Amino acid sequence: MLKGPAVDRPPAGDSHRRNLAALLRRVHLGGPVSRVRLAEWLGVNRSTVLALTGELAAAGLVREEPAPTAGRTGRPSLLVRPASDAVHVLAFDIAVDRLVAARVGLGGVVSGRLEATRPRAGADLDFVVSVLADLGRALQHSAPPGSVCVGVGASYCGMIRPGDGLVRYGPDLGWVDQAFGVELARRLDVGLPVLVGNEAHLGAVAEHQRGAGVGVRNLVYLHGDVGVGGGIIVGGELLGGDGGYGSEVGHMLVNPYQGRPCGCGSHGCLEAEVGERALLDAAGRPADSIGRDAVRAVVADAARGDPAAREALRHVGDWLGIGVANVVNLFNPGVVIFGGTLREVFQGSAPHVRRRIRANVLPVSRDKAELRVSAFGDDTTLIGAAELGFAPLLDDPLGTPVPAASRSS
Repeated sequence: MLKGPAVDRPPAGDSHRRNLAALLRRVHLGGPVSRVRLAEWLGVNRSTVLALTGELAAAGLVREEPAPTAGRTGRPSLLVRPASDAVHVLAFDIAVDRLVAARVGLGGVVSGRLEATRPRAGADLDFVVSVLADLGRALQHSAPPGSVCVGVGASYCGMIRPGDGLVRYGPDLGWVDQAFGVELARRLDVGLPVLVGNEAHLGAVAEHQRGAGVGVRNLVYLHGDVGVGGGIIVGGELLGGDGGYGSEVGHMLVNPYQGRPCGCGSHGCLEAEVGERALLDAAGRPADSIGRDAVRAVVADAARGDPAAREALRHVGDWLGIGVANVVNLFNPGVVIFGGTLREVFQGSAPHVRRRIRANVLPVSRDKAELRVSAFGDDTTLIGAAELGFAPLLDDPLGTPVPAASRSS
């Protein structure tokens, strides 16, 4: 299970290895911090923190630098900060209509980003891995001299088998049992496996660790692309389900009798009622009007007072409110976060969503849940992919081998 711990406390246990992992994770997620604060947070003495930071610094993972003095006298304290320019991962985001690659330094610093268009052309495994491999190699080539790639993470818009990155089902473009992770690792050829996760799952982790859900132990993330994906954090951990395919909020049935057909073969799923095509059809847009720009054009037109666009957002917002009401009643989250194209759709239809919540959510849950939009815009799932790439290093900082092929030249 992919975990998304908050940075306000270390994991349980007091072994040296766990303390190393806890300290590096704290610096990676929380940024520069003094040894004194680290000692307090870990619950150890300062000499222990000195030894831990010394080991991580010797491994090239952190640096210790004087804190800004701001005119104060005396010996400056030292801040422990991630070595963002020396350690990085490659992160990939595979959406229905675009392919994004990034080089992300330890600490979450995006130091390089490339993007390509993905035609909606069916099962296109060879095209996707070829483009991503080219983008990844270009990012490796432009990395600072000596910078080390310690992981590769990818976000895919479909159901992913845990462990090997097999896309079991990608309904929007017909991917079924495609060996995406293995094939991308082979084409990329940096000596590292490609860890693959569902886009909404990774979006939930990104928002929980770095974005609109920091400090929230229970949240629901809703991601809009062509359809709708969901990621649910319960007690600080991602709800993966028995086989890793949990949190498919987009296929929650909301309109079974008169619902629109869904790409999964059912009718009346949440994504069928609030996804890209539902909004564009409701706004009277032509069949060849597709993509995130088309969705955002409807939202912009509604803001300018266009009657058809406003009615479309009212209609879709009502169904979105029903979906949100269901997940709030089920999971009692502290926050519901809207990302991808749902970020703008929610902003344009918020009154209708809130009206449904007031009418259909139990008061004890309704009073708790906040509605927020993603902190990262279109890059939430990309940031989540980067965190997936960092996961092995953060779990075992000194036990994660780094092959020579992953070093930039």
